Amino acid sequence: MTTAITRPRPARRRPEWLVPAGLITLSLVPMVAGSARLSELATGAAVTAENARFFDSPVPIVAHIIGSSVFLVLGALQFAPSLRRRRWHRIAGRVVAPAGLVSALSALWMTLFYDLPDAVTGPGLPMVRVVLGTAMAGAIVVAFVAIRRGDVRTHTAWMTRAYAIGLGAGTQVLVFLPYTLLAGTPAPLTHTLLMTAGWVINLVVAEVVIRRRGRSRAGRRGARLATPGARLS
Repeated sequence: MTTAITRPRPARRRPEWLVPAGLITLSLVPMVAGSARLSELATGAAVTAENARFFDSPVPIVAHIIGSSVFLVLGALQFAPSLRRRRWHRIAGRVVAPAGLVSALSALWMTLFYDLPDAVTGPGLPMVRVVLGTAMAGAIVVAFVAIRRGDVRTHTAWMTRAYAIGLGAGTQVLVFLPYTLLAGTPAPLTHTLLMTAGWVINLVVAEVVIRRRGRSRAGRRGARLATPGARLS
């Protein structure tokens, strides 16, 4: 009697560019809106109550748009495993981190010093923006310090959190769209809650990713230790 040997099926791997492509797609809405704002400033569009603050002080908004766009696009590519294993990851990181700081600090400046119209704010929203802008800048600094001492795991975790905050504008579009279609323009308090929900969703997803990544590393380490002849480290 012969015994059939059942070979385990190889695990189906998700295409590695799926996540970066999805993140860039989610970034397109704020990037397109930012490009329209830059065009408005460059062509001298009519000044209204909604855009007067940008014409009065254009440097912060220009810095924010450029910094955010670079951070979101190059940051998305950092999630591609093949690029993380190459020198490109390190070179791009030297651009991503400063761009993220420019994005966060310019957002803080605009929150504190721009005269924001009621249409773009709500009760408590400036404080939420200050907390998250500070958290984003702090996360990038912690990630930089970690990678300088060779702590890749901590670096990756905190850059993931910073990216989640930076991507908030993209997720907020997905949150606002169904509400606006169903209920119309949100009231000021609802506006604050919807904006905050976009950031919260991103941060929850970031924590899930960080923990899954940690379990995956622990599993690989356990497999290496269980392999005959594996060297203990």
